[in-house]
Amino acid sequence: MDIVGTLRSLTVAAIPILIAITFHEVAHGWVADKLGDPTARSMGRLSFNPLAHIDMVNTVILPIVLFVLSNGMFIFGSAKPVPVDYRNLTNPRRDSAIVSAAGPVMNIVLAIVSLFILIIVYKMVQGAGNSGADSEDISSKIVSPVLQMLQYGVSFNIFIAAFNLIPIPPLDGGRIAISLLPPRQAYQFSRLEPYGIFIVLILWMTGLARIIIYPIQGFIKFLVSLFLIPFGSFM
Repeated sequence: MDIVGTLRSLTVAAIPILIAITFHEVAHGWVADKLGDPTARSMGRLSFNPLAHIDMVNTVILPIVLFVLSNGMFIFGSAKPVPVDYRNLTNPRRDSAIVSAAGPVMNIVLAIVSLFILIIVYKMVQGAGNSGADSEDISSKIVSPVLQMLQYGVSFNIFIAAFNLIPIPPLDGGRIAISLLPPRQAYQFSRLEPYGIFIVLILWMTGLARIIIYPIQGFIKFLVSLFLIPFGSFM
């Protein structure tokens, strides 16, 4: 195994992941705060400082282990969930769906922003391509890692948005489904929450999760492409 190459790739992936999971959690807390629940704000979780959201196992150890075991082909992580007291929300059933959707929506926004910046940087690199050896050296040492980070930022944000929209609690998609179902069915479905992560892991290990995620990813990619259409002439 190329230790240096693995560490370099891990560093490139770490920054987009920290941004993605931090903004995801802050979005949940910020929207909850606007809808009547100040829990996250009172606990200091409406912070863009990643240290406020890092979980040692899910944010640090798990991504590193997955990255090393997959030889840099797969990495996944999560932050400490932002606390939300749904009883404080103005309209708990409706607002809980909005709060849950805020995280994936933020990741979609980050994917759009990352792709937009990626295209601009790539165009700048192309324009400076004939500026000599010094320019090529700067491009290889600075611009190339930045492009890799932006590329990973696009793909990871799309993936994490799609993953969280799987309709199994406690994932965001599961909480949205609970909010939309009739009360009796919502209660029955919510009882899956203690086992939700195990269900997701089984789906993932058997490959069934991909059947759910791929269509969601495809739809998100379509949305991202739609938002970039107005900038087509500029790019």
